[in-house]
Amino acid sequence: MFLRFCGLMLMVVLLAGPVRAQQPAQLLAADTMRLRHHLLTLISTPQPRNHLHPASLQQAATYVRQQLQAAGARTSEQPYEVQGQSYRNLIGSFGPEDGPRLIVGAHYDVCGEQPGADDNGSGVAALLELARLLGQQASLPYRIDLVAYTLEEPPFFRTPQMGSYVHAQALYAAGVPVRGMVALEMLGYYDDRKGSQRYPISLLKLVFGSRGNYVTVAQKFGNGRFGRQFARRYRAAAALPVKRFKAPAWLPGIDFSDHLNYWKFGYSAVLLTDTAFYRNQHYHEPTDTLDRLDMRRLGLAVDAVLATVLQP
Repeated sequence: MFLRFCGLMLMVVLLAGPVRAQQPAQLLAADTMRLRHHLLTLISTPQPRNHLHPASLQQAATYVRQQLQAAGARTSEQPYEVQGQSYRNLIGSFGPEDGPRLIVGAHYDVCGEQPGADDNGSGVAALLELARLLGQQASLPYRIDLVAYTLEEPPFFRTPQMGSYVHAQALYAAGVPVRGMVALEMLGYYDDRKGSQRYPISLLKLVFGSRGNYVTVAQKFGNGRFGRQFARRYRAAAALPVKRFKAPAWLPGIDFSDHLNYWKFGYSAVLLTDTAFYRNQHYHEPTDTLDRLDMRRLGLAVDAVLATVLQP
């Protein structure tokens, strides 16, 4: 076991590499006021947006669809039923109709009775701002589908009732060619203090540092060419620190979002995150509020996604 652990640490060290950050060369940039507006709207539903309050969940879904339409996306819905209640994924497509597509997704539901500003209001806000920026591109090198998922949170996590499972399964059943998938999961919380960043294995702090001031591109071993390429391009494009993390799928946290369902159907998928509960102590708590988030760095995370997906 000790040798296995040492081997894992060596592989993580080799994959981490030096951190390089540079300003992406692009004309368009994320609008932090729009990001804040999206977050305010999502956290201001009459009740928390979850399966216990379907009216609020549907209100959030309607807002997402309206914003995708306003961005110029070709919109569609993917409805399905769970325990007699109707739920829906929202899809906004950009670029060519045909050919392999890239999936960028974020779940819009929350866990329990909490506002879910970081989890996952920040991911949905990033998705909607990315939609606005994609809608202003003269052309795109391939099709990009932005998907807002429902029912990611417990009690549906790791079940076929997850919106991302429904979406990934439908792609697989239809034989749709997929370049890869990116899950936007908690992107708004940063802490520059020493000791603010935790890890599933404490020794990883020696590799990645103890300050929670970065974005992580996380993926499992054997994730394919797309995962390697996305992680490399994202880090090169980002104007904030980026850490690449690659580990076995059994490591706690490596599959804690919607990307795990694309792995189940053989698609290459990565997680883009502020590391969630390994940094944000307000995870799944009523204190996960907008005032704790950093709009500037959330915007920089979106800018790097745009710069990455615009590459052929």
